[in-house]
Amino acid sequence: MVKTLTKHGNSLALVIEKPILDLLGAEADTPFDVTTDGNVLVLTPVRDAARQSAFKDALSRVNQKYDKALKKLAE
Repeated sequence: MVKTLTKHGNSLALVIEKPILDLLGAEADTPFDVTTDGNVLVLTPVRDAARQSAFKDALSRVNQKYDKALKKLAE
């Protein structure tokens, strides 16, 4: 799906249609985590901030502990 940004005051907005919001389980008051790698924009609904933080910490520990094995698997 190709989307175009819409002027919204001094900013630009991206309108997300209801069917997509329904798939994500998101509503008007759902907070989203916005990340980018400089090329891609990723919007992720925030379900539970504490759980998300714990998951990121656990993922970081796994990546550190198994760094060499994960790199080998990626080859």
